[in-house]
Amino acid sequence: MTPKILSTLPHYTGALLRADLFAGLTVAMVALPLSIAIAIASGADPATGLTTAIVGGFLISALGGSRVQIGGPTGAFIVVVYGVIADHGHDGLILATLMAGAILLVAGYFRAGNLVHHIPEAVISGFTIGIAIIIATSQIKDIFGLSIETLPGDFLEKAEALWQARDTLNPLALLLGLATIALIVALRRAAPRYPGLILAVAVTSTAVAIWTLPVDTLQSRFGPLPRTPPLPALPALNLQRMIDLLPSAVIIAFLAGVESLLSASVADRMIGGRYRPNAEIVANGAANIGSALFGGLPATGAIARTATNVRAGGRTPVAGMIHAVTILLVMLLAAPLAGYFAMPALAGLLLLTAWNMSEPHKWRGYLRERTSDKVLLVLTLVLTVLADLTVAIGVGVALGLAIRLRRRKVPEAEWHPPDA
Repeated sequence: MTPKILSTLPHYTGALLRADLFAGLTVAMVALPLSIAIAIASGADPATGLTTAIVGGFLISALGGSRVQIGGPTGAFIVVVYGVIADHGHDGLILATLMAGAILLVAGYFRAGNLVHHIPEAVISGFTIGIAIIIATSQIKDIFGLSIETLPGDFLEKAEALWQARDTLNPLALLLGLATIALIVALRRAAPRYPGLILAVAVTSTAVAIWTLPVDTLQSRFGPLPRTPPLPALPALNLQRMIDLLPSAVIIAFLAGVESLLSASVADRMIGGRYRPNAEIVANGAANIGSALFGGLPATGAIARTATNVRAGGRTPVAGMIHAVTILLVMLLAAPLAGYFAMPALAGLLLLTAWNMSEPHKWRGYLRERTSDKVLLVLTLVLTVLADLTVAIGVGVALGLAIRLRRRKVPEAEWHPPDA
């Protein structure tokens, strides 16, 4: 459970600092617009995404069990966060996130980090693709520039509302969104070590500002971003409300633990390392408590940002801490500039994020899986989209473990009566 930073600092060198500095600055430029976009898609204030990246990102790197993990808000939380805010308000989300952090601390103390290996991969793939579909659907309004006063939370109602508003399509918004996606893909292929994501969003948003194009921007919709993070504060602790929010807190803790451990595992394959799962769980617990105290969103290890960190040369937790400090400095010194981000550009960014979350390179492999695994994946996906994330994960994990136990069941030996 020892944080990785304690085993890397004694051997830290100037060369490692230079590599971590470049990587931290690079991944901060990737995380900046992404954190804002995730907060907006979650139904929260844009600044909460930056607060989460700063507080949660710093604690996950400083206390975590991975050398290169980058933490912050992720797309996996959008569905549950949107639901909690809709039902209980932002203060309800803060309390649920605080409770989730406490759950993760307890889980880490009892060394539950290794339990993630027992969750069927079909369940993880199913709810990840389901979340990706929900995220993509939620961004159709902004990338098409549709005029919808309030977008429903239910998937089918949302689809109906989008269809009813089809006549309000803004061709300029669609062009900007598609241009942002094309630029991100092109820059990622041409220079994978550099933050092409923010360059793409900046280019299309600058075009909106220069030619005063008729599309929404971050500032026109939400007002200017604050220049400083909020002061820490405890939410109102009410027993009945805590009971009501417990299911959401459990789901947040589950998603944070699973995504962070999966991200650390991917990072290990990239750098040939070995992460400490229980330290990672404890770090996520501390990060979620810290984020909640500052009014932020749930935090976890982010696979795409962690991979960006590795590709940019990050080799120790210092890179992740530099990433968090860089976002803080941007917030303190250049917050007004973020107000020029065009909403179609951020929508294009999230659509691409949803596409990457669905892991299309694995789709062909799913067809070769056993029938039971395919059914489990589709069932979890459908329940995630049409029912509820809590139901999807509960049913998927229970059914998946039952299938796994059935496969491993050893036939009973034939019984013979004892000799007379």
